[in-house]
Amino acid sequence: QVQLVESGGGLVQAGGSLRLSCAASGRTFSSYSMAWFRQAPGKERELVAAIRWSGVSTRYADSVKGRFTISRDNAKSTVYLQMNSLKPEDTAIYYCAVGRRSYDSIYGDFGSWGQGTQVTVSS
Repeated sequence: QVQLVESGGGLVQAGGSLRLSCAASGRTFSSYSMAWFRQAPGKERELVAAIRWSGVSTRYADSVKGRFTISRDNAKSTVYLQMNSLKPEDTAIYYCAVGRRSYDSIYGDFGSWGQGTQVTVSS
């Protein structure tokens, strides 16, 4: 069973930056694609960004392209989400998730959610 622990959330003004981290344990991290999701109040959880197990390929939601960057450090079993030019509509709980199958693509299924970290962007 994989354990995921997110950190790095907080309160920031519009235009500011935050870097989220997600530390994974209990599974061979380098074999699994990873993703960040978010859920705002009253809305469904949505995919923000995903990164292939090899780190070569990434995908982003249209709403964050050019502002957010996902990366991973397989030696530290950690995935990151660098968020720049934050907007009030980015306010949400951010969750990381691991791919359900090893060596899957960034378009595969994700699960095993962490507890989430709150990001609040004030206008």
